[in-house]
Amino acid sequence: MTHGEASVQVTCAATAGGWRCSVDADDGRTAGHHEVTVSREDAERLAVARDAAGVVRLVEETFDFLLDREARSSILATFDVTVVSRYFPEYEAEISARLAP
Repeated sequence: MTHGEASVQVTCAATAGGWRCSVDADDGRTAGHHEVTVSREDAERLAVARDAAGVVRLVEETFDFLLDREARSSILATFDVTVVSRYFPEYEAEISARLAP
């Protein structure tokens, strides 16, 4: 996925409780690696995602959302997708709207 000058590559692997996603992001100034976890419940609630492809899209859109608001270097290296709402209360409503079926 490309966001302006940013590039985001996401791969997700199933775990017992959901997915663990590996993200390589470059915002045009800095590049870095991030690990994002997503529970099955959160994937279904936020993105109606029931498979890895849906979760990849959720994480791509999450990074798009974050890069609209902060530099790549400000994004946590490891986090659960639910932590985004602690910093940006509008996250869940906006991400659900972006990913609505």
